[in-house]
Amino acid sequence: MINGVIFDLDGTLIDSMGSWGNADRRFLIENRIDPSVDPLISEKMKRLSMREAAEYFIKLGVNMHPDEITERIEKLVYDEYENTIELKPYVKDFLEFLDYKKINYCVATANYRTLTDTVLKRHGIYDRFKFIYTCAETGIKKDSPLFFKNVAEKLESEVKHTAVIDDSVHCIESAKNAGFYTIAVLDDTANDDHSRLKEISDMTIKTFSELIEKADLIF
Repeated sequence: MINGVIFDLDGTLIDSMGSWGNADRRFLIENRIDPSVDPLISEKMKRLSMREAAEYFIKLGVNMHPDEITERIEKLVYDEYENTIELKPYVKDFLEFLDYKKINYCVATANYRTLTDTVLKRHGIYDRFKFIYTCAETGIKKDSPLFFKNVAEKLESEVKHTAVIDDSVHCIESAKNAGFYTIAVLDDTANDDHSRLKEISDMTIKTFSELIEKADLIF
């Protein structure tokens, strides 16, 4: 039975993946680089840390320091996190369920801490999570099994009794290889990933209402 839950943020708790694809392209355009130079750039960004993404932009011809790039990208999407990005359907209902079951849960994300805090506070759920764990603050990428093991330890939950809920193939693979119960969220912006996620995860959902319906099977 599951007694701890590790949530991803983007594409899992919040409907934000479209914002990042647009930000990549807007950033390149304002630096006079045609986004078509790499049609797969948005897919590549999913696997890169903020620093690695900045270094990749430099390879594409951006003449800026990596720190300047990360700051600019953050500014490009900040307004949406502060004002328009919505929670995925039934997120609050599922958190209510976890609270009722007295199950600890947290957020583990590759996103900026400022954006994470901003969007969770705007939707009134920031204080419900036991903690927020980010790649930038820990220096470990989400494709490393150590990332999720460290989160579970901080959550005080055994790996085999902890669920990782994520929308990314490489994160689900990482968590699965580390021994976690994996629940893949099938985000509409990544339809090409759905077949792989169904293949490797323990469970797939489109919305959290499906997970609530199946909750008695795993919680």
